[in-house]
Amino acid sequence: MLTLLLSSSDSDIAYAAKLLQEGETVAFPTETVYGLGACIFDEAAVKKIFAAKGRPSDNPLIAHISAPEQAAEIARDIPTEYDVLSEAFFPGPLTVVLRRKSNVPAIVSGGLDTIAIRMPAHSAALKLIEQAGQPVVAPSANKSGRPSPTCAKHVLDDLNGEIAAVIDGGECDVGIESTVVSLIDLERPPVILRPGSISAEEIAAALQCSVEYSTDKDVAASPGVRYRHYAPNAKVELVFPMQKIPEIGNCSVVLASSPPQEIPSSAEFRFLSAATLYAELRRADKKNVSAIFILLTPDITAQTGLMNRLTKAACIADEPQK
Repeated sequence: MLTLLLSSSDSDIAYAAKLLQEGETVAFPTETVYGLGACIFDEAAVKKIFAAKGRPSDNPLIAHISAPEQAAEIARDIPTEYDVLSEAFFPGPLTVVLRRKSNVPAIVSGGLDTIAIRMPAHSAALKLIEQAGQPVVAPSANKSGRPSPTCAKHVLDDLNGEIAAVIDGGECDVGIESTVVSLIDLERPPVILRPGSISAEEIAAALQCSVEYSTDKDVAASPGVRYRHYAPNAKVELVFPMQKIPEIGNCSVVLASSPPQEIPSSAEFRFLSAATLYAELRRADKKNVSAIFILLTPDITAQTGLMNRLTKAACIADEPQK
């Protein structure tokens, strides 16, 4: 089957919601990246997500909700910290990990007793979830391990013919996946399981308490951290401003936040930000470049979420954490 390309009109979103209710998978835009959705209580449909992506079954999914109070449908023992964070950051690029209710299929959480929840800041996503009538689980709408999709075309490049439809909502504003924070252990401070555009400092300020970063023991509860991610076909090398970017036989790409003073004659400069990263990695693959050099200027290294994605793309410390 060919994947339907839908607009973000009310009629097309209503049709996409009907597809979800019928057990199909639909890709949709959010402010971070495009997600591949299925209705949370339809276990057969959720399995289609894993099959289309080639996603390991122990990698949890995120439940997308259209209102903060909807968390009560799928999570239990919800602490007051959730209310604080949802008031401060919902809708937006924050995912909160809570205890899962027994009515949620275990496959959604990779067999764990937890559930990752967020409310996306995109009108098309919110309308889709509301009309589906239940939370919609969704990882990024790409083949596992590949750079995440930040426009509808990226989704079709990876999944055309394997999913029912994709809603075209334009390019994603944020461009990297949400920050994931765990509230499941009330005996310790909240734990950042995956960095994103919302910083640990912002979360700590909202909660008025300290926030920790995850250990190897924690990461299993977070979507999108256990396996290699964000990697293009070309070799990615991280370089600092004082390093010389080498000449190579084929064309290469230099990603930086501003044009470097000197780049190899065979290289092309492209602008780097969190919002452009995945599109540029995919563009480099289309051009079949030999290497991608990423210039780590201070403005780039200061962005924890972006640096996390860059080190993953460069295959630094990217082995599965068992």
